[in-house]
Amino acid sequence: MGTSSSRPTHRWFAASYDLLAKIDSKRHEELRRYVAGSARGHVLEIGCGTALNLEFYDWTKVDRLDASEPDPFMLRRADQRVASLPPEIRDRVSTHNAAAESLPFPDATFDTVVSTLVLCSVSEPNLAIAEIRRVLKPAGDLQLMEHVRANGILAAVQGAIQPVWGWFGAG
Repeated sequence: MGTSSSRPTHRWFAASYDLLAKIDSKRHEELRRYVAGSARGHVLEIGCGTALNLEFYDWTKVDRLDASEPDPFMLRRADQRVASLPPEIRDRVSTHNAAAESLPFPDATFDTVVSTLVLCSVSEPNLAIAEIRRVLKPAGDLQLMEHVRANGILAAVQGAIQPVWGWFGAG
């Protein structure tokens, strides 16, 4: 475990994230496709991870994408994925080492903010939402996908594995 700006980071989670996403349900892929695919104009993706959502954006509607990620191991993988894009798309994408709770962008900058499975891992979700609101243009859109705690026996299983999963997943 290392830190960049005093946030937990985990190289193992970054290394296994893409595989875990493939193992994850088809439903998550459908939702990612819908959430990222609905983005338009100047887009900010918070917590971009390894930049898995890049394949789901409709590049005929996205003028520019700024992708933020606080974990340097995830960001390194995101940068590799961006570098593999065709030049006409790659030139419209920038990555930033930034947390959702303190975005380094001026007020009312973005037409769309995309967040997929991020707010569960930020230290201060209310602050992250306030930052999203600040950087969105007045008529901007928040495209959000989040997961929640299950019910019944699955909730008990989630509660039991949370300490280990929280450490492994850097939050």
